[in-house]
Amino acid sequence: MKCFSVIAFVLTAFSPLASALPAAESDPSYADHFDGKLAAGWSWLREDGGAWRIKDNALEIRVQPGVAHNVKSALVRKAADRGRQQHAVEVTVTNLTPPTQQYEQAGITWYHDGKPLAKLVKEYIDGKTWIVMGGPTDPDGKRGLAAKVPVDTPTVRLRLIVSADRYRGQFQPGGEGEFQPAGAGPLPPPSGDEVSIQCYNGPADAEHWFRFDDFQVVKWSD
Repeated sequence: MKCFSVIAFVLTAFSPLASALPAAESDPSYADHFDGKLAAGWSWLREDGGAWRIKDNALEIRVQPGVAHNVKSALVRKAADRGRQQHAVEVTVTNLTPPTQQYEQAGITWYHDGKPLAKLVKEYIDGKTWIVMGGPTDPDGKRGLAAKVPVDTPTVRLRLIVSADRYRGQFQPGGEGEFQPAGAGPLPPPSGDEVSIQCYNGPADAEHWFRFDDFQVVKWSD
């Protein structure tokens, strides 16, 4: 049975100071509950200051036009060393506005050497919402599709598990209950890895917002 280590569970689930505690070299444990401000260590890609806010202990980002390489207001931080410790990145994502734009999406993106490599997102495609796991791009610049699973809840919790050579996705409909699988694929050796929470492919003529709650990074064991 998959489980978190006891140390990571205690740090992230019970300690409001988890994001401020120093971690051992191989311990990736980290949490940001967005309680009034962003924790240290984050930076923005193409920040639009009027398109994000901290509200009710959550981060809210307006989903704007754009795609993976030019996404606006993507929040990014240095990733833990997956070569030393397998770990999971988690965040809860909620549509505050029903999606209408094809490929409107929000979730977790993994960066490698400054470029988006893989994603685990909630995405609107052909009138329905899906959990989409997108893999590395091919030589023509098209992103590979590792999985597409239907979901009908405004809220989902996403979990991206990374190791030295592999990623896996899981999701929790409604943010509760059992996690379900959402695809897997290979990763190149660690190099300049970063993790981002972001949204893109939003409508130009309407304000659509996504809410991000309870971001955390925890040790993972199979």
